[in-house]
Amino acid sequence: MSNADKKTVAPAGKTAENDFQGLVESLCSLKNGSTAGIKKRWQEQALPSRQTIGEIIESLRAVLFPGYFGFSELKAESLRFHVGSALDHVRRDLQEQIKRGLCFSCEEGPECLPFCDQKARELTGEFLRRLPKVQRLLALDVQAAYKGDPAAANPDEVIFCYPGLAAITNYRLAHELRLLGVPIIPRMITEAAHSATGIDIHPGAVIGKCFFIDHGTGVVIGETCIIGSRVRLYQGVTLGAKSFQLDEEGNPLRGIDRHPIVEDDVTIYSGATILGRVTIGRSSVIGGNVWLVHSVPPGSRITQAQTREEEFERGAGI
Repeated sequence: MSNADKKTVAPAGKTAENDFQGLVESLCSLKNGSTAGIKKRWQEQALPSRQTIGEIIESLRAVLFPGYFGFSELKAESLRFHVGSALDHVRRDLQEQIKRGLCFSCEEGPECLPFCDQKARELTGEFLRRLPKVQRLLALDVQAAYKGDPAAANPDEVIFCYPGLAAITNYRLAHELRLLGVPIIPRMITEAAHSATGIDIHPGAVIGKCFFIDHGTGVVIGETCIIGSRVRLYQGVTLGAKSFQLDEEGNPLRGIDRHPIVEDDVTIYSGATILGRVTIGRSSVIGGNVWLVHSVPPGSRITQAQTREEEFERGAGI
C-alpha cells in the first residue's frame, strides 16, 4: 500500500468514529424533544421495571392459584407459609414499583420523593387487602370458562392453559391498581398480557363476574367499556370507540365515555365489531363478523345478514 493510500484510510476510520460519537450525542441530547422529558425523570428517579412488574404478576398468580403456579408441590401444612412468603416479596417489590410510578408521574421533582414513598406504602397495603376479592372473581371466571367450553376437561385445564383466563387475571389485578389511582403500572400489566395472549383489555374497563373469553386472540376491550356478568366473548371481538371528541386544538378529549356497554348474559361471537357508546341489551347474541354502531334491546339476535339489510335500507332511504 502506498503512502497516499495510507493517508486516505486513516481519516476514513477517524471520520467513522466521529460519526458514531455524533450519533450517540444526538440520541442523548436534551435538544431532542422526545428524549428530554424521559431523561429528566430517570435522572431523578428510576422508572418502573417491566421485568420486575412481570415477576410480581407471576408471584400474584401463584398466590391467587396456589399449587398451579410457582411452587407446585404444596401441601396443606405448607400452604400458608408459601403464600405468606410470596406476599411478603410482592409487598416489598410492588411498593418500590408503585413509588417509581408515582415519582415518574410527579411534576415536582425530587422533593416529591418522601410523599411518593409514603403513598406507595399505603397503596400497596390497600391493594393486597383486595386480593381475596380478586381471587373470588377469578374463581367465578374459571367456572364460567369450564361450563361454557365443552373442550375443557376440567377447571384445572382452564387455569393452566387458557389464555383468556391469563389475560383476565392480569386485567383484574391491574383494574384494582387503577381504581386506587396507581399510575402507569396498570397499563404495563395489561399490555404484558396483550403481548403474551393477543387479548387487549384496558385496565379502566369495568367487567362483571363470570367473564369468559374463548380462544381470545384479537379481542380488544376499550378503556370505558362496561361489561356485565356472565358475558362471553370469542376471538377477534372488538369493543371499541367509533370516533374521538376533539378539543379546540384538535387533540382527543380524554376521559370521555366512548366504548360499548354490554349488559348481563350477552354472547358476542368471533370477529364482531361494536363501536361507540352503544348498549347491547341483556341476553342478546351478536353473531360472527357483525359490524354494530347502534344499541340493541334486550334479547336481540343480531346476524351479519341483518346488519347488511339495515345498511341497505338506510342507503335506499327506506
